[in-house]
Amino acid sequence: MTVVEHDLTLPLSEEAVRSLNAGDFVYLTGEIFATAGLPTHDRLLGCLDGVEPLPFDMQGGALFQLGSLNEEAEDGSLSIVYMNPTTSTRFNAHMPRLIPGLGLRATGGKGGLNAECAQAMAKCGCVYLSFLGGGAQIITAGIRKVTGIGWPEMISHYRIVRIEVERLGPLTVGIDANGSSIYDQTAASAQEKRSAILDEMRAARDAAGS
Repeated sequence: MTVVEHDLTLPLSEEAVRSLNAGDFVYLTGEIFATAGLPTHDRLLGCLDGVEPLPFDMQGGALFQLGSLNEEAEDGSLSIVYMNPTTSTRFNAHMPRLIPGLGLRATGGKGGLNAECAQAMAKCGCVYLSFLGGGAQIITAGIRKVTGIGWPEMISHYRIVRIEVERLGPLTVGIDANGSSIYDQTAASAQEKRSAILDEMRAARDAAGS
């Protein structure tokens, strides 16, 4: 199987996103948005409901579920010591509204998102990018600087951090804008193998008992 790699610059166009297929590798250059907070995602939904303004315009952007260890200077500036993905399924209830509401072209973390989220991505032209779990060193190597902090009154890993990155990756297209999911494919493959193994075990048992 040939691995297809894409070097993409943010913000992303719908055309660029729809050219990606599940299983492709992606490198990102530009500015991303990152947070690991459930309360932050709740607050973003509130912004869509008019409770308060959004801290950033994310149209065409990428919002990733990434946790980080930060160092804050006396002037309030932030530097990232390391960054690692958190489990995206925690945000299944949020993303079907946030994807169209924020105009996202990419989201991601680890573990994938559910079918309702995949439907929203297919409708809007958005992909889920999978980060290597435990790959903090690889992820952090792509970070150049923090360019903005949204909601600084929140604890550090709940803030939305805008980060300039250069060739961040490789990231795997886990769910593409056509709704194809490597997570669904893996589950189906595992189920097929499980059925085959059980059939072999039954045949062996029956042979032993005859």
